[in-house]
Amino acid sequence: MQLLVYFGIVAGLGRCLAWTVSPPDAVDCAPRAIKNAVAGALTAGAVAISPAFAAGDVLAGEQVFRNNCAACHAGGQNVIMPEKTLEKDSLEKYLTGGRKPESVVYQVTNGKNAMPAFGGRLQEDDINNVASYVIAKSDAGWETDSTVSTVVQTTGLVSSTDR
Repeated sequence: MQLLVYFGIVAGLGRCLAWTVSPPDAVDCAPRAIKNAVAGALTAGAVAISPAFAAGDVLAGEQVFRNNCAACHAGGQNVIMPEKTLEKDSLEKYLTGGRKPESVVYQVTNGKNAMPAFGGRLQEDDINNVASYVIAKSDAGWETDSTVSTVVQTTGLVSSTDR
């Protein structure tokens, strides 16, 4: 990010020093060049390092699910609100934002209604992993006793250990 700011300032000041602006405007040119370089670098840096969702490790997600989610969501069900399961159709219907990993991440992180927030209890990687697992299992079907390796094979997802 520092390099982006540096090169932006150099480019902006180069324009000022090359007199591509009229002399009366040159006084305002340098501060504008610095401000624009910093704003551009911040925007580029935020886009480059802040993806909405970093694909998780499905195999690790299964363990996170067993340890933190299965008490209420065993077999993809919901013991508190039975209609709001982790089945494909139910996720699409009830999950804010629809059936996407990003939506699962948001709900796991922040909670909703009777579901507690796990943002303060789980690491970001754990949340991404469990989101990938939930989406993969909803694709494969919760009713099967398939192991995650079967889910990975049928959905084409791979774990970070398989890469």
